[in-house]
Amino acid sequence: MEPRKAYFHLPGLFEFYELYRVFLPLYRTHRDWFYDWCEIGSLYGAPADCLWGGGRTGCSRHTAREVLALAQEYGISARLTFSNSLLREEHLTDPKCNALCAQFAQGRVQNGVIVHSDLLVDYLQEYYPELYLVSSTTKVLTEFTQLEAETARPEFRYVVPDFRLNKAFAQLDSLPQPQKDKLEFLCNECCWFGRRRCYENVSRRNLGELCPEHRCTAPGAAEGYRFSKAMRNPGFIGVEDIRSTYLPMGFSQFKIEGRGLGSALVLEFLLYYLTRPEHQLQVREEIYLDNMLDLF
Repeated sequence: MEPRKAYFHLPGLFEFYELYRVFLPLYRTHRDWFYDWCEIGSLYGAPADCLWGGGRTGCSRHTAREVLALAQEYGISARLTFSNSLLREEHLTDPKCNALCAQFAQGRVQNGVIVHSDLLVDYLQEYYPELYLVSSTTKVLTEFTQLEAETARPEFRYVVPDFRLNKAFAQLDSLPQPQKDKLEFLCNECCWFGRRRCYENVSRRNLGELCPEHRCTAPGAAEGYRFSKAMRNPGFIGVEDIRSTYLPMGFSQFKIEGRGLGSALVLEFLLYYLTRPEHQLQVREEIYLDNMLDLF
């Protein structure tokens, strides 16, 4: 039997198009620069101002046609992040979101949707059955019984638990293999507090509701995201954790946070999780020296 591989789901399908336009050719041409025990499972994201959008806000000038063409060229699944938790029946006919789903449903490689609302789950299953569904971490499933029930739902191919369950090894190992195959762990979160309020705030703003911007009150929030701080989070999953613990336990899917954080920081995630240490400088140089890419 072949060794189990890790599949990374990477942020910024639209937002970091320019970064992936440079990185993916390197990943294909110099595959020996990157770990052989992992692959890119998907790129995820959504254009700005999507009614069904949620989780994090982002922006991009690139079209769905462009990002789909890039993902398809490299045989990578593209996922729409439609994790708005507050959708109502009247929102389901939104032209922009339906047009995006129709485009993504035609992919040569099967594409998916990250979703929170059960109303949207039912709608997508009826009108866009070509798309697979991912249960969003915005549900904040912090109790193992909730997670266990979610992985038993047949409509979801993958389920992203709250990162606070990342190290509940005894309970996670009790799952049967088909449910283990569904779990997609969020590796590099650095927040602890107020996640549900943050996600709901993004959902309200995407619906056009007037509401104040959520201000995170977690300790150190004023610094913004720091990868070094994320590494100190008890729920952090590092490279060695994946290789020595998660893969042997039967888990294969890992999500990297990064929408809204900037290309330079996302590059650091790509270097840390995908790139052999002895080749990280080469990858960094190739990308920094691309005159068409502005990482800062």
